[in-house]
Amino acid sequence: MSLDDHAEDLASDLGVDKEEVKADLQNLVEYSVPIEEAKQSLRRKYGDGGGGGSSGPSRADIGDITPDDGNVTVTGKVLTVGKRSIRYQGNDQTIFEGEIADESGKISYTAWDDFGLSAGDTITAGNAGVREWEGNPELNLGESTNVAFEEDVEVPYPVGGDATLSELHPGDRGVNLEVQVVEVEQKTIDGRDGETEIKSGVLADESARLPFTDWEAREEVVEGANLRVEDTYVREFRGVPSVNLSEFTTVSPVGHELDVSDTATKMSVDEAVGTGGAYDVELVGNVVAVRDGSGLIERCPECGRVIQNGQCRSHGAVEGEDDLRVKAILDDGTGTVTAVLDADLTAEVYGGGVEKAKEQARDAMDKEVVAESIRDVIVGREFRVRGNLSVDDYGANVEVTDFDETEDDPAARATDLLSEVAQ
Repeated sequence: MSLDDHAEDLASDLGVDKEEVKADLQNLVEYSVPIEEAKQSLRRKYGDGGGGGSSGPSRADIGDITPDDGNVTVTGKVLTVGKRSIRYQGNDQTIFEGEIADESGKISYTAWDDFGLSAGDTITAGNAGVREWEGNPELNLGESTNVAFEEDVEVPYPVGGDATLSELHPGDRGVNLEVQVVEVEQKTIDGRDGETEIKSGVLADESARLPFTDWEAREEVVEGANLRVEDTYVREFRGVPSVNLSEFTTVSPVGHELDVSDTATKMSVDEAVGTGGAYDVELVGNVVAVRDGSGLIERCPECGRVIQNGQCRSHGAVEGEDDLRVKAILDDGTGTVTAVLDADLTAEVYGGGVEKAKEQARDAMDKEVVAESIRDVIVGREFRVRGNLSVDDYGANVEVTDFDETEDDPAARATDLLSEVAQ
């Protein structure tokens, strides 16, 4: 059934103008709302046959809006305005997105028309759609939304989008940063318009480090450059926030040196896991176990996944390639994570590379002896672990970049801990 047919049936059921329903339906579908969910939203809006909902959308405080609200009218201050181009049904479309707030709370929005919004504007958005985005309500400003500019109101949130890297979360839009490019590489990818040159790497400020992608591969984005980047958006990449520079992002040199620390963010395991994902963190704890799947392993030559009995989940029977890995359970008393060491770090711990491991396994006629050797070296000892943490349905894992045994005296640590407990 075509969108026009859906609109005609819905308008007939509700007793309202077809063109108005079609415009609302098109607006929701363009925002990737499933057609049946969009129709239910419009049924709530028009009162499910109540003559077109003459009372109009209810006025709501932003903090009270839920994904179950169909359409609302809100008054608030625009905190940020980002601009981005997306591809929808084969066509490029420019959208505007950011956050709006009142005294009760703040909410993300996406505007499918250019309403001339600027950070700091106070507006009333009438007949704004509400949808769920990553578990949270989000305002959808489209053709049927009326935007009126109002007298300024005060809100308990910063305006303008300036932020530090440690403050960013996936879903942030219209963000401005002052950062140093500490790592960068240029590569060719298969983009939406064919082969595309991009740059990716790591940004840093005094608060944190995060990965980034510059989809325009700008000349200014070079290693060591101190830059102000305005109108970026943040996505999740391998469980951590990732800064994205779009075609609308502006990049300019910063006229002063930035204080960028080379140290990772020190956190307890509980704090790190609570972030839902953290880039370049440092954890200190005891290795209490080495998980199965450690030591001498085999990987699929096609996708790099670990294989079992010559079988890859994606490619079936394959000739595996030997590799080394450690999956160590780290416990600091506040929680546990799995620290995953790559082949190079595993070789340092084990005291040899793949060839030594294969020789030991042949002599014992058992691959497990390699993991046992590693257990003997690291279990029961305290390590300082640096890397990138991700949290998903399978638990918390750190892709380790540094793995060093601490030099602290265990007896002194125990005494300090007992003193803290006594206080």
